[in-house]
Amino acid sequence: MPKHDFSLETVLKRLEALGEPQVRAGMARFGVHAKKAHGIPTPALHRLAREIGTNHELAQQLWASGVHEARSLAALVDDPAQVTANQMERWARDFDSWDVVDGSCCHLFVFAAPAWKKALEWSRRDAEYVKRAGFALMAYLAVHDKQAPDAKFARLLPVIRRHATDERNFVKKAVNWALRQIGKRNLRLNRLAIRTATEIRAMNSPSAHWVAADALRELTSPAVQKRLHARG
Repeated sequence: MPKHDFSLETVLKRLEALGEPQVRAGMARFGVHAKKAHGIPTPALHRLAREIGTNHELAQQLWASGVHEARSLAALVDDPAQVTANQMERWARDFDSWDVVDGSCCHLFVFAAPAWKKALEWSRRDAEYVKRAGFALMAYLAVHDKQAPDAKFARLLPVIRRHATDERNFVKKAVNWALRQIGKRNLRLNRLAIRTATEIRAMNSPSAHWVAADALRELTSPAVQKRLHARG
């Protein structure tokens, strides 16, 4: 239940008041080109989310407003238990920035029942931000789904390899991210991810070379190897 009775109008006014012109002006430097945005620092957005609490209905209204920070807030206050595949598709159609994609996947979608299905479906889509969402979900699942067997993650590795040649910045970074997070889950998956990265390195593609080199640098590092061996 929500902690307070926040209406959409009230929250939108709060968001507008939290905006900082210098933050709004600097968003483009981080690759965020939102049409409707106030420029709100992330800590302030998280504080407001904690004040609101969980509110599925409000989350839908915030998303529909089209305001950049309202959509980020929607992902923070929505209830993953009530998120359906249809909702995920509706939101995906509106994806227009990497930060809203990552926030939606990190704070909400990864905990929703359709997460695995959408990770695979979205990874095959052509739209840049939807495709990024597919691989971002894979990365977050590797972190948060503690009960998933290794076999489920192993089946993602051929998908990662297949799309490692995508030259688009936000896609290739997410492909790399998914590969690294799977490879840091445990020793067995680390070996499989390193093998996948080695196969990707052999591809005739600048994107694949970058994905592989960056992944191998981390997955074979002494720090990661020490941590994985300590886990057994």
